Formats: sequence, C-alpha cells, structure tokens
Amino acid sequence: QVQLVESGGGLVQPGGSLRLSCAASGRIFSINIMGWYRQAPGKERELVAEITRGDGTNYASSVKGRFTISRDNAKNTVNLQMNSLKPEDTAVYFCKAGVKTMAWQVSYSPFWGQGTQVLVSA
Repeated sequence: QVQLVESGGGLVQPGGSLRLSCAASGRIFSINIMGWYRQAPGKERELVAEITRGDGTNYASSVKGRFTISRDNAKNTVNLQMNSLKPEDTAVYFCKAGVKTMAWQVSYSPFWGQGTQVLVSA
C-alpha cells in the first residue's frame, strides 16, 4: 500500500558525515510527520529527528547541532544530514511517516521503512 525506502547508510569514520534519504511511494493522499528513528544492538528503537509538513522539527538531545532533518513535500521524501558522527551513532536507521491513504481518513497511519545500517568506526 505504502512503501518507504531508505538509502545512504554505510561505514564512516568518527567525525565524518553521511546523508540518509527516504522516499515514500504508493497509495498516498497526504503525509503529516516524517521522521528518523534508530536502533542499536540490544537497545530499543529511539527517535532521532522528526519534521512536520510545515517544517517544524524535533531532535533527540544526543544529535542536536550535529544532525539536520529536511523534507520535500512534493516528492514525499525526507533526508537526514548527519555530521560529526560518533561511534555511539552506530545503529540501523529507520524512516517513519504518518500517512493518509484516502481523503476520508480521520487519522494518519504509521508506515516504516526497512532500515539502513550506519556504522561509525575507525
């Protein structure tokens, strides 16, 4: 029905940068909040950053000042620019979007991507 596909993960040295991208496709009427979450081995999934349709943003304190989230409403995409990466940023990063598939829907349904691995290591 709705697919979210992430790209841009990989291996980077501490202090380096990566840019993650996520594209939503399928039966989409509208999207409200788009965001990035991450899950490290043995830990729970946590919010990294999220952005509203009007470009309001919210960041985890651990990434504030280093990561920047942005979106293109026309293309249904969301990006995460990650700078000054640290080993503790190592995780699988997931894209999430709140989607209405039909105009008559009252609320937005959450959809998730499959995740992309980010490994920060020397």
